[in-house]
Amino acid sequence: MKKILVTGGCGYIGGHTIVDLIDHGFEVISMDDLSRGSLRMLHGIEKIAKRPIKNYRVNLCDLEDTQAVFNENPDIVGIIHFAAYKSVPESVEQPLRYYSNNLDSLVNILRCARESGVKHFVFSSSCSVYGNAKELPVEESAPLQEAESPYARTKQIGEAICRDVTKVNRDFNVMLLRYFNPVGAHPSAIIGELQEKPENLVPVITQTAIGKRAEMNVFGSDYPTRDGSCVRDYIHVMDIANAHTKALQYMIEGKNEERCEVFNLGTGEGVTVLELINAFEKVSGQKLNYKMGGRRAGDVVEVYANNNKAKERLGWETKFDLDQMMDTAWRWEQEIKKEAERIQLN
Repeated sequence: MKKILVTGGCGYIGGHTIVDLIDHGFEVISMDDLSRGSLRMLHGIEKIAKRPIKNYRVNLCDLEDTQAVFNENPDIVGIIHFAAYKSVPESVEQPLRYYSNNLDSLVNILRCARESGVKHFVFSSSCSVYGNAKELPVEESAPLQEAESPYARTKQIGEAICRDVTKVNRDFNVMLLRYFNPVGAHPSAIIGELQEKPENLVPVITQTAIGKRAEMNVFGSDYPTRDGSCVRDYIHVMDIANAHTKALQYMIEGKNEERCEVFNLGTGEGVTVLELINAFEKVSGQKLNYKMGGRRAGDVVEVYANNNKAKERLGWETKFDLDQMMDTAWRWEQEIKKEAERIQLN
């Protein structure tokens, strides 16, 4: 089995990607300092995969500790780099913290990859690199607009760093995966998004429905969209995870046409915040207590993907529709509540 290193493997997307990699015959190790990731995610992965997963509790900003992982694993074939801070509001408030963490960690992991002879690298990017895109659905060739947050700018800079590295290393391949809005949970409801105080919309919805929150805010009711709320391209986390597996296979099999390629990962369908709320209410049978509020700093008005390139070149298809996204998210929220109740009884 080919060994893949997943940084941020105890986080939301990283954890689901490890499951998909194992399902497709890869051996996986994780690097996660657990500052944002969770051991609960790691244990859930192991339960689904029915095998132990080695996680190195290492901060990638520490070059020496990061190098030690590579020294211990000289047979790493590819890397998927998720580890980064990702809160838009937090990045607006603490820009230097975001530049330091997200860029230093990327430079270190790339340096270790090159020193160790690893040839295949997948970078976790974001649709936020497009800013307020001029044309929709947005294509990979679209000019990148001004970043709306320091978080988004770290992704723009991160992509540029990766691209520059491939220009001078002819045996090094990078896939830049720009994903839109990952939602949902593993169909087993064993793993999902773990945030006590989430900023992402779907866990805010499910926490409100289950009673953890008295109410929720919809940020912005006066956007130039069909109902005044922001438009996003919501995509199931397992569809995102599978695209990472396919990107690795694409490079390992030598199918990449360039050493650095970029792919959008979205469904291609724009959904407003209010439409998402309606979809949840339909699937769950729960009526949400929400109120309309003002716009939030760092949010773009509308963005959704043209995903033709990923379909054609990677052979990737989305398998989960909007109802399934909301159903898995809701079942995951219910599972969290059941687990909390079991702990209280014990």
